[in-house]
Amino acid sequence: MSTPETASPSAAPAGIGLRAAIWGAQVLVFVALVLSGVMKLTWPIPQLAEVAPWTGDVPAAFVRFIACIELAGAAGILLPSLTRIRPGLTIVAAYAVGLLMLFAIVFHTIRGDGMTGYATPMVLLWLSGLVAWGRWRRAPIRSR
Repeated sequence: MSTPETASPSAAPAGIGLRAAIWGAQVLVFVALVLSGVMKLTWPIPQLAEVAPWTGDVPAAFVRFIACIELAGAAGILLPSLTRIRPGLTIVAAYAVGLLMLFAIVFHTIRGDGMTGYATPMVLLWLSGLVAWGRWRRAPIRSR
């Protein structure tokens, strides 16, 4: 993995716009995952099934498990960069969130949910990809 000191000379340093876009993507993914995770963790399944019908078709333990994964992903995608404590974990979390979103897209495609089921995972997949690429290649954050 390249660091800012060893980055190739052809890679231009990230400008303020790209850095802002990466931070914005991190915050958007964080907020989306926290809202989704808290909702899946705290709402009763019948009430949750009114908003997300798939939650009524799978075991409640699976819904709660997904909620925990989403909350862990939210923490990982923002906190290491924000605190500058092991910021490389942001890249790992971004890849993990991307993988989670790929699974969500496949799940909703198999169920036949259409765009209503996988539009959000597609957007979060793209945003987590931006974070992974940006924090690894263009705008890495140095540890304290």
